[in-house]
Amino acid sequence: MTTALDLYDPSAKPLPGKASLAGMTRDALKTALIEGAGVDAGKAKMRADQLWRWIHHAGVTDFGAMTNVSKDLRAVLDQNFTLNRPEIVERLVSVDGTRKYLIRLAPGVECETVFIPDVGKSGALCVSSQVGCTLNCTFCHTGTQPLVRNLTAQEIAAQVIIARDDLAEWPTSNENRQITNIVFMGMGEPLYNLDAVSDAIDTISDGDGISIGRRRITVSTSGVVPKIVELGERTGAMLAISLHATNDDLRNELVPLNRKYPLKELMDAIRQYPGLGNAKRVTFEYVMLKGVNDSLAEAKALVRLLKGVPAKINLIPFNPWPNSPYECSDWDRIEAFAEVVNRAGYASPIRTPRGRDIFAACGQLRSESKKLRASERKKLQDAASA
Repeated sequence: MTTALDLYDPSAKPLPGKASLAGMTRDALKTALIEGAGVDAGKAKMRADQLWRWIHHAGVTDFGAMTNVSKDLRAVLDQNFTLNRPEIVERLVSVDGTRKYLIRLAPGVECETVFIPDVGKSGALCVSSQVGCTLNCTFCHTGTQPLVRNLTAQEIAAQVIIARDDLAEWPTSNENRQITNIVFMGMGEPLYNLDAVSDAIDTISDGDGISIGRRRITVSTSGVVPKIVELGERTGAMLAISLHATNDDLRNELVPLNRKYPLKELMDAIRQYPGLGNAKRVTFEYVMLKGVNDSLAEAKALVRLLKGVPAKINLIPFNPWPNSPYECSDWDRIEAFAEVVNRAGYASPIRTPRGRDIFAACGQLRSESKKLRASERKKLQDAASA
């Protein structure tokens, strides 16, 4: 049974002008203490380290819980900041346990985040890096939503904090975790927002906080070639490629970005990814579209394309969405495709669709955000303040 719960507490809404410290980077937190709380610059790092552990390790929502911080500073913090999370507009739970959160970050700005339990021995949280998308991949529902804006590093990290709140995963522990992996496979193209994604990964992977290791963080790109090596150098994260075709003609249709960065350029960049090897393989995502890219000839072409690249291939049964132009490949065709790839020595798991009943599956995310003119946005903000 699909369930919907409203988790938003109106009393927890931040007052105008009071910024939340939850999800801030270390540098941003230090700056906030100096500029917003009058902390001496010489002591700001030490104070920031204290707050960091309370916020990102213990997950506190009340400055009063910070017992090793002086009462005077706690009072100043309470006066000038909050520890509130962004508003959860809607929380849906699938029949398979998948949870989808619709998160309002600002008036007219919403994104979706999905928790997928029991992925092997792990649980993956799929986070968004943008509201909407510019890439217009024809099989992806998110691509039908125009880009509203990039998310900040704090807004990306806050998605993890919200999910851990809901799953009661505070304080951070290395045992019995439900969220063990982070995948940047939600709304948007992460490499078009690399600065914020990189800073958010620093926050998420910090050992004194949320502490999810970089090898358990995967960033998926549709192929923004100039940023691929930079991603590896800056984050140390695992790389995933939204591939879906083995030749330029078909990929130009499915993933229009390919017209700018064709397959040869993409594969050259992948081969230069820092640390690439058997212990750090690239994941290639391949959505199975009936009669489009699912022939055995395509499977053999995929093997040839990936020759020499340490890789695994995730075969993704197409997840339908309203008015989508495609159908999912028949199951026996998917299995035959996987067999060709497996015989060539590549792991090619077939991804079990999760959260389809709540439109939380791969390619189904889409919020109702729209791009607003500045005048419209100000009216909404004024109304929210009132």
